[in-house]
Amino acid sequence: MKKQLIILVSFLFIQLSFSQSSKLYHTMLKGMYKNTVEQISPQDLKAKLDASETITILDTRKIKEYNTSHIAGARFVDYDTFSVDKVTDLGKNELVVVYCSVGYRSERVGEKLRKAGFKNVLNLYGGIFEWVNLGYDVIDNKTDKTSKVHAYDKEWGKWLKKGDKVYE
Repeated sequence: MKKQLIILVSFLFIQLSFSQSSKLYHTMLKGMYKNTVEQISPQDLKAKLDASETITILDTRKIKEYNTSHIAGARFVDYDTFSVDKVTDLGKNELVVVYCSVGYRSERVGEKLRKAGFKNVLNLYGGIFEWVNLGYDVIDNKTDKTSKVHAYDKEWGKWLKKGDKVYE
């Protein structure tokens, strides 16, 4: 009986810790976003992809992050060197979803797209971290499913709860 009680208390403590961490993550995101680009939840993006809707997904992270893993079908555009000239093949009314690790860099790229006249730009809420935390698949640069996710650095990596963190 005592052993079962210890197991139950341990389980509840772990659940509470994860819940608190998740709340802190969402609080951090709300404080970080400028809300200049409409957001799409990972669940809604997944539903659109599952329904085979036409979506252009732009990964705004660094190339080493993209090569470690990315959302299937995502196109690498690099936050640091992004220019609208890199997406002249896209229609201004096309649905474009931008993402990065948590959504900050992608929101900046989304602002540039909107300023250039793109009308249907959405920022993936929580970025690839939230995508993976919810259990959705990512692929590597060989298009193989992977559990590896570039966690940017140790400070940001604490928000990635699932997957195998990569830092180099």
